[in-house]
Amino acid sequence: MDLTEDEFAGVVKYLDQVANELDADTCLLHQRQTKILQTSDKEVETTDKKPFFGHMLIRKRAGEVENLLELRISVVGNVDAGKSTLLGVLTKNTLDDGRGKARLNLFKHKHEIESGRTSSVGLEVMGFDSKATVISGTSIGKQKITWEDVYTHASKVITFLDLAGHEKYLKTTVFGMTGCSPDFVMLMVGANAGIIGMTKEHLGLALALQVPVFIVVTKIDMCPANVLENTISQINKILKSNGCRKMPLFVKNQADVLMSATHFVSERLCPVFQVSNVDGRGLDLLRTFLNLLHSNLRHKYDVNAPVEYMITDTFSVPGVGTVVSGTIASGIVHAGDTLLLGPDSLGQFVPTVVKSIQRKRVNTTAAYAGQSASFALKKVKRSCITKGMVMVSKSMEPKAVMEFEAEVLILYHSTTIGSRYQAMVHCGGVRQTARIVDLDKAVLRTGDRSIVRFRFMQKPEYLKVGARLLFREGRTKGLGKVTRLIYDGELVDK
Repeated sequence: MDLTEDEFAGVVKYLDQVANELDADTCLLHQRQTKILQTSDKEVETTDKKPFFGHMLIRKRAGEVENLLELRISVVGNVDAGKSTLLGVLTKNTLDDGRGKARLNLFKHKHEIESGRTSSVGLEVMGFDSKATVISGTSIGKQKITWEDVYTHASKVITFLDLAGHEKYLKTTVFGMTGCSPDFVMLMVGANAGIIGMTKEHLGLALALQVPVFIVVTKIDMCPANVLENTISQINKILKSNGCRKMPLFVKNQADVLMSATHFVSERLCPVFQVSNVDGRGLDLLRTFLNLLHSNLRHKYDVNAPVEYMITDTFSVPGVGTVVSGTIASGIVHAGDTLLLGPDSLGQFVPTVVKSIQRKRVNTTAAYAGQSASFALKKVKRSCITKGMVMVSKSMEPKAVMEFEAEVLILYHSTTIGSRYQAMVHCGGVRQTARIVDLDKAVLRTGDRSIVRFRFMQKPEYLKVGARLLFREGRTKGLGKVTRLIYDGELVDK
């Protein structure tokens, strides 16, 4: 529509009134006088007649915790890329001092504080209210905010999974990527170092798991112009390579943010941000992008299906007992529900009652498919629960398997892979050493595809046909998809 300035103001006012009746708020994100969005890489012709165009965000006001919009973003990249520091800056709404002050609140362990290196899966939350403002101490009138404050005042919450960059913690990083079901991956690249070390490995993991990726280049304040230019050309080259086939979009203004956030649902686009945690350059564009980001994976979560809950961590809370945290893959869980927990070391599932439910430390009565939640369990010892176990409805009649078949692709292996080869298999929350007992070729080399039968070494696991898997011996060796589960009656001892 070709609107004049007065007509445009009238439309904005009317939308505000309609949104208010629907218990929502509006926010004018961008206003322009050109018909086409003017991104940084193209010029738009202007005319004498200047109609007004704009982008508005309409979002429901903060309500019940169980209906809260949540996105999970895995933060990966090479060691010393500035992952924890950026999360500290984004979530605490303060700048860094150049010496790692912003990241101290994110570390769990003493050795992490001393070395500055993350070794576990760290969680941090960032909230936006219905008017697209970041929830911070100043916005709610508090000096220090907690997760409960964020969840109470926010209409949209982003959960960051801060993963380890060092190679010796790769097992933990792969588990964070496969077990925690991230909607997006934020790949961090240090401007002064470029694409080195584990950066390619982490990008390969995201591509193998088919999770959309966006890149953040940090430390641009301390990087010479020629080094930054070299890093950008490296990123350009690797994204356009045959193995990646993505189209980089370098975000430089508000129009670029709108373009990347609305078209990011396509697998091919990869937005690239350049930020500084010390002087704040580029952080506003990144915050706006995170605010507008919406998941394209919600269709895979079915609330009407039987319950399936993947356990990613366990706790023992004084006065409460055993608590598990994880992601609900399907169904709805209410406090008081009886679910089957397993498989144990013998492959058995035992019934247990969900005493209470929390989402990011806030009590709630129910949790839905696609949400991450914590359950307090009745009469279960923490020592009996391991990561990779599941809680499912009785109607599913779950069975654990020792053997399964998968269609695999060998990414890289220096020699050949044959029968009796052992590797660490990651499939959802499951991570266990497995041995190849049968394959449809004599040996496998780099680039080969094959149907392979795996056998777990320690205990049976709960798998589903169609689940994506990675197997590695040190670095990632191959990826694939589960095609058949082999139950006890079909087992052949090889």
